[in-house]
Amino acid sequence: MNKPSALNALVLALGLGSFLLSSAPINANPVKIDYQQPSQGLIDIVDAAPSPGGSLSPNGDLLMVMNYPSLPTIADVAADELKLAGRRINPANYTVSQARYISSLGFVDVDSGESLRIKGLPEELKIIGASWAPNGDYVAFAQMTAENVELWLVDIEKTRAKRLTKQSLNAVWGPMLEWRHDSAGLYTYTVASGMKKPALKTVPTGPVITESMGRNAPGRTYQDLLQNKQDELLFDYYFTSQISFVGVNGRTKEVGEPAIYRSVSTSPNDEFLLVANIERPYSYAVPWYRFPVTTKVWNTSGKAVYTVAEQPLADNLPIAFDAVEQGRRSISWRNDADATLVWAEAADQGDPAVKTEIRDRVYQQAAPFNEEPQKLLDLSKRYSRLLAADADTMLVWERWWADRDEKLWLVDGTGAAEPKLVWERSWEDRYNDPGQPFTVQQDGRTLLYVDGDNMLLRGAGASDEGDRPFVDSYSLATGESERLWRSEAPYFEQPRDIIDAEELTFLTQREGVDDPADFYVRDLDDNKLRALTETPHPMPHTLGITRELITYKREDGLPMSAELYLPAGYDKDRDGPLPTMVWAYPREYKSSAAAAQVSGSPYEFVRISYWGPQYLATQGYAVLDSATMPIVGEGDKQPNDTFIEQLVMNGKAAIQAGVERGVTDPERVALGGHSYGAFMTANMLAHSDLFTTGIARSGAYNRSLTPFGFQREERTVWDDPDLYIRMSPFFHAHKINEPLLMIHGSNDNNSGTFPMQSERLYQAIKGLGGSSRLVMLPHESHGYRARESILHMLWEQTRWLDTYLKEEK
Repeated sequence: MNKPSALNALVLALGLGSFLLSSAPINANPVKIDYQQPSQGLIDIVDAAPSPGGSLSPNGDLLMVMNYPSLPTIADVAADELKLAGRRINPANYTVSQARYISSLGFVDVDSGESLRIKGLPEELKIIGASWAPNGDYVAFAQMTAENVELWLVDIEKTRAKRLTKQSLNAVWGPMLEWRHDSAGLYTYTVASGMKKPALKTVPTGPVITESMGRNAPGRTYQDLLQNKQDELLFDYYFTSQISFVGVNGRTKEVGEPAIYRSVSTSPNDEFLLVANIERPYSYAVPWYRFPVTTKVWNTSGKAVYTVAEQPLADNLPIAFDAVEQGRRSISWRNDADATLVWAEAADQGDPAVKTEIRDRVYQQAAPFNEEPQKLLDLSKRYSRLLAADADTMLVWERWWADRDEKLWLVDGTGAAEPKLVWERSWEDRYNDPGQPFTVQQDGRTLLYVDGDNMLLRGAGASDEGDRPFVDSYSLATGESERLWRSEAPYFEQPRDIIDAEELTFLTQREGVDDPADFYVRDLDDNKLRALTETPHPMPHTLGITRELITYKREDGLPMSAELYLPAGYDKDRDGPLPTMVWAYPREYKSSAAAAQVSGSPYEFVRISYWGPQYLATQGYAVLDSATMPIVGEGDKQPNDTFIEQLVMNGKAAIQAGVERGVTDPERVALGGHSYGAFMTANMLAHSDLFTTGIARSGAYNRSLTPFGFQREERTVWDDPDLYIRMSPFFHAHKINEPLLMIHGSNDNNSGTFPMQSERLYQAIKGLGGSSRLVMLPHESHGYRARESILHMLWEQTRWLDTYLKEEK
């Protein structure tokens, strides 16, 4: 008898999986239980206030401070939602589903440090979007209610807020708040009048039919796609909006006709609008961002003056990460010019498999758009973005996924000089990342800041000792950089924005191990620092928990790192080794050098997270959080070719690191992760006996259910069926001989992590005599939101670990 091929083996395995699933229904013996709560200390961690956000005014004189509430209730999360074309919306008020909102808004004078009290704000603030006017005199915000979304305006000089128009906003994409550059008002989407809601049809009028006529149309695994004609009508109804211009005086003018608008942006001189709208035919196979799109230039009255591009349905793109649509794409206004369009066009049919030296061409075209477009430059990789200081000084980035390479070009938009290569680097190499340029506001325009030939850069400052953010001056003429400032121990400080470029004053955000992040004014010339906010410690009962950035090596010599958390008051000599949780997320690299680099900072605020494993330090566990799990594919090799082997080496190294420090009992170690980290956990338990137990949240375990690629894998199941079988813990469920806790949101919206992924692995483990527990959280997506869900998750995880790592066997 001939040995079956890998593809036949895959089919046989799928048949076995189907047998296991059909022989043991998921609800055959359900455990009936209400929502549970962990200890009060963990409840206090969950209920702690999130860190505030901040936004500097365009002229640098005011800081807008935004505070967010703690978690919503399950009643909020269970509110009605529609799943249409890859989007989830709240049909009751035309917003995104489960929108995160700002619950309080404050303003701080940067010079004096005094707070401005704004009168007239809504009694119950639920801001889902806020935007400064270019002149800094106003802030527009979108206020969410149960029935609609309202447009409000804060007048800074009058320190008063008011509702700007009675028309309701359409915020199914999130609120669109596009200010004119002269700050006279803003463009937004309002709910289109005269639309008739489709009647709910419970009796179908016919079958749903799709067909493929010999045309390649691969697609990765998408969620929440259109399913039938009824969904198409609902998509039309909720996503159709009216573009409206609302002046700061409250006067409203409708611009153009209602349509499904995808983007609207005003030209820097405010004379034109760049408008993109979605057209039919829709697709049941791809999300909204692959639907046909027409992009036009309008005048301010809503009349089309130029058709920029008409992109057809993009349902047949190659699955490679560098694949793009043919024709004009990434269309935008050049940020420094009055009204000049910039876009890229693929020179390789958008297919990375085509062998060519030129991948993309970048063009520009100035109003009135009746001249032939001017080519700015040819690129050997994919166009990423353009940022200009003026016509003579433009920066263009290009990137390529396959080799992780990035190039930055200095371009003269007048054509007087040839493009100059500023740098070429691996964007995986964090240690040598030169940073990103600062921008400044000028006449309502956001421009690249340059002083002569010098620009200012900010970066994370990754190093062997952790991240140390910096500000550099970089000469475009010589390529030399000068370090102006760098974050110093014992704080972690990040530059956020320029307050005054000439005076070299910056808005920064600084934190320490026991100090929550606050906003500061940093004067680089005088090296002075002044606080603008003062945030109290959100969870003082966790003070005393220690965190250490540790480094170690796996057996092939590759350096690795993790954050080690230990309980308050713990003494390893007195208390001995502890039960330990290792929490991780695998990442692919093209070089060992990049994989070995340290991330994070030992001086960041020790905020004990309920989402990760840090909270377990309050329960008597040692925790190795963010333990690096590098999967490296050097040269022509692909990382996943040796995924399992490298994964097991990573697990060994993490355990050994804790053992060598005397804090980990090697017989009591758990592994856990979320999403791809859950996939990692199940694979580790299947292919090693290193860990005592595992926690896998919202993972994907059967890669045949994601046949056109997963994570960063570009090969299909038909290209390499062995790979898909080898990397799928479902096909190795008979080898999972450690207890596994699985948690999954029953409404998961993430690509590939369908809830049935956990259901099927659970049934396989159960059918094969293994030990597992499956917890399905009602109404939860890929990330869990409801307070009840989070508290129950902590109860499940803590109870599970206490059972398998603490109790006497």
